Amino acid sequence: MDEFAALVERPDAGVRRDSQERWAGLVRPAGGLGKVAELADWLAAVQGQAVARPITRPRLLVFAGDHGVAALDVSANPAGGTAALVRAALEGGTPAAVLAREYGAQLRVVDMGVDCDPGELPADVTAHRVRRGSGRLDVEDALTPEEAEKAFRTGMALADEEADSGTDLVLLGDLSVGGTTVAGVLIAALCGTDASVVTGRGSGIDDLAWMRKCAAIRDGLRRARPVLGDQLALLAAVGGADFAATTGFLLQAAVRKLPVVLDGVVSAACALVAQRVAFRAPDWWAAGSAGGEPGQAKALDRISLEPLVDRGVRVGGGTGALLALPLLQGAARLSAELAL
Repeated sequence: MDEFAALVERPDAGVRRDSQERWAGLVRPAGGLGKVAELADWLAAVQGQAVARPITRPRLLVFAGDHGVAALDVSANPAGGTAALVRAALEGGTPAAVLAREYGAQLRVVDMGVDCDPGELPADVTAHRVRRGSGRLDVEDALTPEEAEKAFRTGMALADEEADSGTDLVLLGDLSVGGTTVAGVLIAALCGTDASVVTGRGSGIDDLAWMRKCAAIRDGLRRARPVLGDQLALLAAVGGADFAATTGFLLQAAVRKLPVVLDGVVSAACALVAQRVAFRAPDWWAAGSAGGEPGQAKALDRISLEPLVDRGVRVGGGTGALLALPLLQGAARLSAELAL
């Protein structure tokens, strides 16, 4: 883990300045493109050239897993129900799958800890599974130390795969039952806040379920605080295989200079953990959409990322990240072609 702090470099500040200076001669009135030009500057910096390249090979990467804490009825979805969510995404019937087709982003779902027989899902989806479901974080560790490390390294390996295959932008999503509760524990622990500050409605829960969720996050916090100084131990104690893999992916993507767009509260929580490992890593990420989850807002504020889109989208699966893709594609295209 300690190596990431040295391995992750910032995007080229000189390239960003060159990109900023280009707009002065390209657009009237000055600053006329507003934050779209700022996005182009970010893309230029992460790509390492003053004229940004068009985004031609985006990937929607979705990590999936079930969480034992769902047994406490903290979700509107049934405990162990992630397999159904994965099948719906693979069949193309989810909002994220529809948008991925529309915007030309290839969908890849990675089962890290779905609670079903592996034969119920395609072999390429289950190939990296670490375990079937996770432990109930309020009373036991979500993962063993060995499982946490395996999941983390799987995320790193997938970042290498995407970078080596020519993917030029990753839209990061998640599919889980109980995942927003896990995210709440991580965010509250790392931000030093009370459970009630980060507990949202997640999958659309009622008041009673919200109270159960808040209590579960509070119990999880008691188990998280003793291991705050060790991020891998934290992911093992109160995370899950999908969270560990997402964190490993984010860090290795930053090492490989592969830009990533975060989706909702789950990817924001993993980003917060990753920032603790390598403080420069958030420079390689963008936040897709504000979903109204208080935990997401808290985490993004802590890592100084502002959502590109704010339409209250909470369906998950990468939908929020995908909604930001046309804006990023437009910014890149303007940078690449406006002066031609």
